[in-house]
Amino acid sequence: MTQDIVILAAGKGSRMKSALSKVLHKVGGVAMVRRVLATANTLADSKLHLVVGHQGEQVEANCQDFSANIVWQNDPQGTGDALRRVAPFLQADGATLTLYGDVPLIRASTLEKMTSLSTSNTLVLLTISLDNPTGYGRIVRNEQGKVIAIVEQKDASESQLAIKEVNTGILLAPNNHLQGWLAALTNNNAQGEYYLTDIIAMAARDGVDIVTVNPENEAEVAGVNDRVQLAALERELQSQQAISLMQNGATLLDPSRIDIRGELITGQDVIIDVNCIFEGKVVLGTGVEVGANCHLKNCTVGDNTIIKSNTLIEESEVGEDCDIGPFARLRPGTQLANKAKIGNFVETKKARIGEGSKVNHLSYIGDTEMGANVNVGAGTITCNYDGVNKHLTQVADNVFIGSNTSLVAPVQVAEGATIAAGSTITKQVGEKQLAFARARQTNKDNWPRPTKK
Repeated sequence: MTQDIVILAAGKGSRMKSALSKVLHKVGGVAMVRRVLATANTLADSKLHLVVGHQGEQVEANCQDFSANIVWQNDPQGTGDALRRVAPFLQADGATLTLYGDVPLIRASTLEKMTSLSTSNTLVLLTISLDNPTGYGRIVRNEQGKVIAIVEQKDASESQLAIKEVNTGILLAPNNHLQGWLAALTNNNAQGEYYLTDIIAMAARDGVDIVTVNPENEAEVAGVNDRVQLAALERELQSQQAISLMQNGATLLDPSRIDIRGELITGQDVIIDVNCIFEGKVVLGTGVEVGANCHLKNCTVGDNTIIKSNTLIEESEVGEDCDIGPFARLRPGTQLANKAKIGNFVETKKARIGEGSKVNHLSYIGDTEMGANVNVGAGTITCNYDGVNKHLTQVADNVFIGSNTSLVAPVQVAEGATIAAGSTITKQVGEKQLAFARARQTNKDNWPRPTKK
């Protein structure tokens, strides 16, 4: 059955105390509303509608890649009012699924379960039983156990307040009935709003089957109203992701101390130490080890590579059997071939470093093409910026570069060349040549040391 999916994202979210729209606050590095849109997008034969209001321009700009139909609700008067704004865009047949931009952990599997029960004469309701249902609309059933209504907290009687089964707000209603129900909504209630939940009683009245589905856990349907709730869902998501990684064959030395702000894909026998952050899309091959306090962003790491503690890798490609860190920084555009080594306090940027090459200590290698089996001594830098433009340094295979060398780009060093320590290289070094560019050492006898005056 085809379906419309409506994501409600018009609320002000004043309790967030933020200039940023509530639904754009992030969980796991992704804006809440984008998480909901991405989950909704996995459902087949669906058309997305995004209802925006407060700071709607922000929300629309951040979600435009989903190609959702944007519907404005500048003066929100409840969930029913939001659906009434969308009503002209709904398909005549099929069903409409209502989701919320501040309920980010809803699972596709739960929504698929709901859609599997949908028919032209069935309304599917997502409910959950809570020990403390305060604040939620209660699910009212008749003696036969069939749902006949949802009563909001402020409108509930004492007996209804004792009901543990509550409404999550997520429902799937057949369009052939929904249009009429929405038109019949009134705001005669304590809040003076149009409640979408009032259509449940209408469905029961019209003989529409009302079936319920339950989520896997409470966090799946938990909404965010303030930063405390946002932090709680962040921890829940990180826990879920940590469990998934371990089930996939990764070892987390402390599953409570890992942060995945995007997508982390791991091969078998990956080991991740504490306090590591993975941002964007990160792929770790089989046997990769990541030391403590590392930060990896939008990068791929080949099999059996070791990343030692306090290393930063961003928008880079790392080959197999590499050795990186500790305290190394690979900036965007870095490409390490297999068995390359980047040591402590080394920074690379837009550098291609060949197989088996080593940059072990205290060096900066930027805008560089480096061949295989090159040894770079401590303190070596590429001087790639002339104050206006960047220039390329090219180092061929089997080059030995002595410590404290400055390579002033553009410059080329041919295969098998050797550069003496302390040199400043400003012109091409030929194949197997020895280059030294430093002042001649002079020793003076009986030099008087300075004394304090």
